[in-house]
Amino acid sequence: MPVRSLSLDGFRSYARLEIEFGDGPQVVVGRNAAGKTNLVESLVLLSTGRSHRSSTDSEIVRWGSDFARAAAAVVDAGRREEVEVVVHARGASGGARKRVRVNGINRRASALSPVLRTVLFAPEDMLLIVGSPSLRRALLDGIVVQREPTAMAVMSTYQRSLTQRNSLLRRIREEQAGTDELSYWTGLIVEHGARILDWRREALEAIAAPLAAAHREIAPDEPALTLRYVSNVQLADGESHEEALRRRLRETADKEIWNGATLVGPHRDDAAFVSGERPLTEFASRGQQRTAILALKLAELDVLAALDHRPPLLLLDDVFSELDPQRRAHLVRRIGDLPQAIVTTTTTDDLDPALVAASTVWRVEPGYVHPALE
Repeated sequence: MPVRSLSLDGFRSYARLEIEFGDGPQVVVGRNAAGKTNLVESLVLLSTGRSHRSSTDSEIVRWGSDFARAAAAVVDAGRREEVEVVVHARGASGGARKRVRVNGINRRASALSPVLRTVLFAPEDMLLIVGSPSLRRALLDGIVVQREPTAMAVMSTYQRSLTQRNSLLRRIREEQAGTDELSYWTGLIVEHGARILDWRREALEAIAAPLAAAHREIAPDEPALTLRYVSNVQLADGESHEEALRRRLRETADKEIWNGATLVGPHRDDAAFVSGERPLTEFASRGQQRTAILALKLAELDVLAALDHRPPLLLLDDVFSELDPQRRAHLVRRIGDLPQAIVTTTTTDDLDPALVAASTVWRVEPGYVHPALE
């Protein structure tokens, strides 16, 4: 899914930017805080409709601007499609307005990923194994929303319902509301939470074989790597996720009122990296953790490419410095097989010379991007 052009207005550090990309690796070089990650963020936004760095849309709007706009032209197999996201700054109501267009037509954010799928590998991904469960949930959900067109809307509804239900639970605890008011929000949690659980399980099944193969290629002497779902909604014999979630909510009803929070559901789940039969968190060195994370990203590429036989755009945001030469070599080989990849770095010294030689190199200065001088 090669991006031919990228246009930014009022986006983070960019007052205005117009850039034309070619095929193959695109290496973006600049010092820290120059705007490299902002460039990557704009492409994530155009793929998913949301930033990977902020939960608040208005944060991407440049200081002093009324709105942020990102637009890209994607050309694949002779077909040209255009995607655009515009986020307006906070208004009097405190919220930011967002508009999504595909080929000039207003659409939902879920219409973006079929045009531009992305796989992002960023420094914070190095915490996937030992970091917060929210990182691993976000990883799974990132795969899900690019596989399932309706997933983003379902996840948004689930989150809104969760917020409302938790608020009601606190009011019940304070004797300001009755338990009979819970049924509506519980129904939404069950309906949408079960779909999220189904989709996450399906994503794990899809990634299992590519993950094992990628890890075997990178670390042939280590035990097989798997990613297992860790849920507080365990299925009894013959139960669906919907039935199991409803049962678990009944079982925890009194405890939920005491805590003023919904204690079971996909928002409380996790995923565990397992080597052989042992979780990597119990024994893995930093090198083994990096191997597992690299294998996961390569597997994610394969899973998304299999959807319609179009490789996604790989976004590598300053990760080469985190990898040793052997792991860099595996990543370079995979980049060479892709129609296009965006690689950011503070210095080309961190990159394989062969990769640099095969790349278009761009320089980032605060507020603008230009081709590197020969």
